[in-house]
Amino acid sequence: MFVNIKDLSFKYPNSTAHCLESFNLTIQKGDITTILGESGSGKSSLLRLIAGLEMPEQGSISVDDQLMAGPSTFVQPEKRGIGMVFQDYALFPHLKVEDNITFGLHKWSRKEKKQRLNEVIELVNLKGYEKRYPYELSGGQQQRVALARALAPKPKLLLFDEPFSNLDADLQLKIREELRRILKATGVTSIFVTHDQDDAQALADQIVVLRDGKIIDLGTPRDIFGTDCDFSDRIAVKPRVLSKV
Repeated sequence: MFVNIKDLSFKYPNSTAHCLESFNLTIQKGDITTILGESGSGKSSLLRLIAGLEMPEQGSISVDDQLMAGPSTFVQPEKRGIGMVFQDYALFPHLKVEDNITFGLHKWSRKEKKQRLNEVIELVNLKGYEKRYPYELSGGQQQRVALARALAPKPKLLLFDEPFSNLDADLQLKIREELRRILKATGVTSIFVTHDQDDAQALADQIVVLRDGKIIDLGTPRDIFGTDCDFSDRIAVKPRVLSKV
């Protein structure tokens, strides 16, 4: 398994309740896994633990056969090789698109940076926008810049924290399709946190339904929503099991 989470437990300081308790999850290399749940279900806490922004109380997290967190082991976030796309994109307003994308490549040579910039610009379909500033871009274009920046260092794992929440419905639909295409083209393993069932259904190879820090359902979109469609049909089909979240 590419991602292996075993017996993970975590609670915030001054809290008596665990966000996650004896939590177990495995993810195959190259898969898109969606963590689906309401606010307070533990999904964002799980993302923060994988990224190294929080330290687990017990249990272990391994990525690509490397122990990231466990008894007597804690790898700092910047050394995990994990990329993250935030809800508000977190672009630098004073930097052009090209500089935002290459920001994390400070150890790369100028030639390597230029080559990688061209690769991800092409991948996210932003050719011709390299010299623009974030305020000159639409919401969807800003989202693609954030994705390109996260992909640029060639991360082992890519995490998404509800990145569609600031987009209108029509743009959300388009970005879902683009995001799945891009992630499958790169082959990067991804974890996508959302409370939106349509996002989960459209994007995921595997869906994990969380409630109160526990997995209450796990499977493919077909398993969870009862659809008999391939990906080209997923976005148009509404979930049948609305009571699970």
